Amino acid sequence: MTAPTIRVQSTDFDLQAEISALTGGRKNVGAVVTFTGLCRDEQGALSALELEHYPGMAEAEMFRIGELAIERFSLLGLTAIHRFGKIMPGENIVLVIAAAPHRQAAFDGANFVMDFLKTSAPFWKKEHTADGTQGDWIAAKDADDTARDKWR
Repeated sequence: MTAPTIRVQSTDFDLQAEISALTGGRKNVGAVVTFTGLCRDEQGALSALELEHYPGMAEAEMFRIGELAIERFSLLGLTAIHRFGKIMPGENIVLVIAAAPHRQAAFDGANFVMDFLKTSAPFWKKEHTADGTQGDWIAAKDADDTARDKWR
C-alpha cells in the first residue's frame, strides 16, 4: 500500500507542483481529483481566518485518514496539505489530491478525506473581522458530521 503524503504547514502550496509530485512518471494513474479549500471573505465581513492545530496529533490523524482512503478506494496516491496561521481571504487553506485508476475512486477518495478532515483532525478556526475585531472560534457544524457519517 502506498503511504499518503501529509503536511501541516504555514506556507502556501503549489497545486500543479503537488499534482506533478504525486503523478510524475506514473503510467497507472487514470484519474486525479483535487480539492482546494480557500478562505472566503464572508461578503466583506472577514479580514482573515486564523487556524490552529494540535502539532503531531493533526499530522497523525491526517495520516490515519489518508491510509483509510487509500485502502478503501484503492487509491494509487494521496496528498493532503492543511495550512495553519493567519490566512487572508482568497488564500489556500487545504489541498487534497487523490490519484486512482478510475475517476469514481478518485472522487470518492477526495470526498472521504475532506469529510473526515473537517470533523476528525484537530484544527480550530477563528475569524478576524474587517472592522478590526477578533471574532469567535468557529463551532463545528452538524452538516459536517452528517457528511462524515455517510461513509460509515
